[in-house]
Amino acid sequence: MSESTERIHCLIIGSGPAGYTAAIYAARAGMKPVLYSGLQPGGQLTITTDVENYPGYPEGIMGPQMMKDFEAQARRMGTDLRWGMVSKVDLSQRPLRIEVDEEKWIEADSVIIATGASAKWLGIESEQRLNGYGVSACAVCDGFFFKDKEVAIVGAGDTACEEALYLAKLCTKVHMIVRRNEMRASKVMQERVLKTGNIQIYWNSETVEVLGDKKVDGVKIRDHQTNEETTIPLSAFFVAIGHQPNSDLFKDYLQMDEQGYILTTPGTSKTNIDGVFACGDVQDKIYRQAVTAAGSGCMAALDAERYLGALEHEAATAAHASA
Repeated sequence: MSESTERIHCLIIGSGPAGYTAAIYAARAGMKPVLYSGLQPGGQLTITTDVENYPGYPEGIMGPQMMKDFEAQARRMGTDLRWGMVSKVDLSQRPLRIEVDEEKWIEADSVIIATGASAKWLGIESEQRLNGYGVSACAVCDGFFFKDKEVAIVGAGDTACEEALYLAKLCTKVHMIVRRNEMRASKVMQERVLKTGNIQIYWNSETVEVLGDKKVDGVKIRDHQTNEETTIPLSAFFVAIGHQPNSDLFKDYLQMDEQGYILTTPGTSKTNIDGVFACGDVQDKIYRQAVTAAGSGCMAALDAERYLGALEHEAATAAHASA
C-alpha cells in the first residue's frame, strides 16, 4: 500500500437519504464508515422545496434542510463525512480499490454504493429556472401541492402514464404532452390514460417554454406537424421522460439492467461482487422515494456489517488454526 493509499473498513459513495442512512447504521455498528458526498451532497432532495410525505415531519420540511438533518445525524454517530468525487474504481481485487478526485486511492473492505439517479430534463432554460417552483420530476412527491389545479406532464412511457393517472385523481385537469403520434407505454397503461376524462393529450407536441416569473403559471407548446403554438394556463409542469442511474463508474464490474440500474439480489442490497452493496435510486427504478431509499440504506449497512463480521470470523479461525 503506497503512502497515498488509505485503508477503510466501510466506504459509502453518495450522500442522499440512502447514503446517510447507511452511514448512521454503519457508524452505530462500529464499522467506522467514511462517506464521500459526490457532486450533489444531499442528492435530489437538495433541489426539492417542500417534502410532506416523509414520516416524522408533521408540518413538512424543505428538502435541503431535511438533508442537513440526515447529515448532522450521520456526523453525530461518528461517520467520517468528506467532500469529494469518486473518479475510478477497481472492484476486481481484494481489498476493493477506489480513486477519489483523480488523485487518491482508497482500499476498502466493503463498499456501499448510494450514488442515486438523475432525472432527465428537456433542457430548456425556463424549466431549470422554475425547478422547485412548479416544475418537478416527481408527481408522487409534489402532485399534492397542486390539488384542484390544472397541471401538465411531459412523457409517453409507463412512468408518464402512471404519474398522469396519479395527478388526475388530485388535479382538475392534466395536460399530457406527447412528442410523437403514439406512446411508448404498455397498451394497458395507454388505455387507462385514454379512458380518464380529465387527461387531455397533445400529440406531436413539444414544449417551447414553461411560463412564469417566480412560479409556473403556464406552458407554451408547439405542434411540430402544423407549427401551431398553444399557450395553456396551469400551476405545475411535471417532466416524466425518465431517470438516469448514476452508475457509469461501475459498469465494468457490476451487473446492471439495460437502463443502467445496478442489479441486487432480491430482498437484499448485495450485488454480484462480494462486499459491494447498492442502495437507493441507483438500484431502484420503481419507487424512487426518500423513505424507500433510506430503508434500502439501512439494508445495505446491515448487509455490509454481516459480510465484514463473517470475514473477521474467517480470519480469526484461520489464525487460530495456524497457531
